Amino acid sequence: MLGRALSAAVLGIDAYVVRVEVHREGGLAHFSVVGLPEGAAKESKDRVMAAIKNSGYHVSVTRFTINLAPADIRKEGSGFDLPVAVGVLLSAGVFESDKLDRVLLVGELSLDGQVQPVHGVLPMAVMAKKEGFKAMLVPPANAKEAALAAGPDVYPARNLREVVDFLAGRVELEPFRLDMREVFDRNRQYVVDFTDVRGQEHVKRALEVAAAGAHNIIMIGPPGSGKTMLAKRLPTILPDLTLEEALETTKIHSVAGLLPPDTALVATRPFRSPHHTISDAGLIGGGHIPKPGEVSLAHHGVLFLDELPEFKRNVLEVLRQPLEDGRVTIARAAVSVTYPAKFMLAAAMNPCPCGYLTDPNHECTCSLPQIQRYRSRISGPLLDRIDIHVEVPAVPYEDLAGKPTGEPSEVIRQRVIRARQRQLQRFRSYPHIFANAHMQTREIRQFCKVGPESQELLRMAITKLGLSARAYDRILKVARTIADLEGEEQILPQHVSEAIQYRSLDREVIV
Repeated sequence: MLGRALSAAVLGIDAYVVRVEVHREGGLAHFSVVGLPEGAAKESKDRVMAAIKNSGYHVSVTRFTINLAPADIRKEGSGFDLPVAVGVLLSAGVFESDKLDRVLLVGELSLDGQVQPVHGVLPMAVMAKKEGFKAMLVPPANAKEAALAAGPDVYPARNLREVVDFLAGRVELEPFRLDMREVFDRNRQYVVDFTDVRGQEHVKRALEVAAAGAHNIIMIGPPGSGKTMLAKRLPTILPDLTLEEALETTKIHSVAGLLPPDTALVATRPFRSPHHTISDAGLIGGGHIPKPGEVSLAHHGVLFLDELPEFKRNVLEVLRQPLEDGRVTIARAAVSVTYPAKFMLAAAMNPCPCGYLTDPNHECTCSLPQIQRYRSRISGPLLDRIDIHVEVPAVPYEDLAGKPTGEPSEVIRQRVIRARQRQLQRFRSYPHIFANAHMQTREIRQFCKVGPESQELLRMAITKLGLSARAYDRILKVARTIADLEGEEQILPQHVSEAIQYRSLDREVIV
C-alpha cells in the first residue's frame, strides 16, 4: 500500500517541494529511505517509528520504502520526520485524508511524538505561497516565521496525534495569525547609540559619510581608542530596512538556524563580527551541502573585521567576489549554491604590530620594516575596495570625563537618508546602482565632475602626498557623497579636500 505527503527542503535560500512517498509490503522488517537523504534525514526512520508507537498507533513491523522526490537532489535536515510519519500511517491504513494534496508538512519528531522546530521554515512558506498550497502544518516554535510569508494558512502542530486527527477531519485547528507590520515596527529598535561614544567627532563624521554612500571603511588606531565601539553603532545610522529587505535577511538567518527564539523577523540591520581565526569556509560559506557564511549573514548590514591584518591571507582574498558582486557562489561536486552578500565592510587595525605608533602616551617598539610587513598583509586588491581610511586617535581624558556631546544616531540617520534619496534619484536610470559606492568608472566620469580648483587639489594629492593612482576614483566617489550630505549638486573644493583626508593608507610615508 502507498502513502503520500508533501514537504519542502531548502537549497540556498530558496525552497522546493519534496514529495514523500511511503511504500509498505510484506516481508522481513526493513525501513529504507531513498532519494539522496543526508545526515538527520537518513536517521529519520528510528525517530519516526518510536514517535508512532509512543503516540498510541500500532503499525505492524514490516518492509517500508520511503522515497524523497525529486531523487536527484541531496536532502538534509530533520524536517521530513512529520511527513514520513504521516506517510507510514497512511500506507498502514491507520487513517485516510483528502487534504494531503493541499497541505505542506514540516517538522522534526521527538520520540514521544512531539513536533520540534526546524531550520528554513520561512523560505518554505514563501515557496508554499507561490505553489498555491492552502495550508502548512509546522512546529509551534516556527509558526510566527511561517506566517510572515502571508501565504497559506499556518497551523501550529504540537504532536503527531494532533496532526493525524486534523488531516483525518476529526478535529479543527485554529490557524496562526500575525500582524507583520506590527512585528516589523516593534523589532526595529537598536540597543546602542552614537551618544554613547565620547569624543572622536571626526571618526563619527567619517562613518556618517560611509553610511551615506555605502562606502567600505577601515579605522586605524591604537588599542582602546574605540574602533569596535564605533563600528557597532554603524548600523544605527544606516537607513531602516525595508520590509522586503527584512524578509530576505530573515530567510538567510532562518536557513542558518540563527533566528533567536520567539523572533519572527530580523528588522534591524545585521552586524556580524567574526574572530580573526575564522576559516574561509566560515566567512564565505561552505560545507558538504553549502551553508551561508558570515558575508551572507551580514546581508543588508555590516560585516566588521577587527584586527584586519591578523586574518589569514586566503580568508581575506575570498572577500573580493562578494564585495564586487553582492553575492557569493559556492560550488561543490553535488551542488552549486548562490547566497546574497550585499553588505558594508567595516574594518579596524592597529597602526603597527605593537599598536602604539600613533599613541602619544605609549612608545612604539616596532621597526619600519616590521610596520611595512604588518600593513602589507592587506593586499592591494582588497584595499582597493575600501573607500575610506580614517585615523582613530587615543581618547584624551577630558573627553572621557566630560559629558556626552555627540548627536544621537537618529539625527545622523536622517541626514544619511536624505543623501541616499538624492543618490536614488540620480541613479534612477541605472538599476544596478543604489549608492555612490557602486559607481564604476563611466558613472564616476559622468556624475563626479569637478572644477579647476578641485583638480589642482587632486593633482597635489597624487604627486605630493604620494597617494596611489587607484585612490583617484575613490576620492571622487567619497567627495560626491560629502556633497550629497550637504545638499550640493556640484562637488566643491572643500568636499574634495575632506575626501583626500580619508586615504591615509595610500600615503607612501609612514608617520
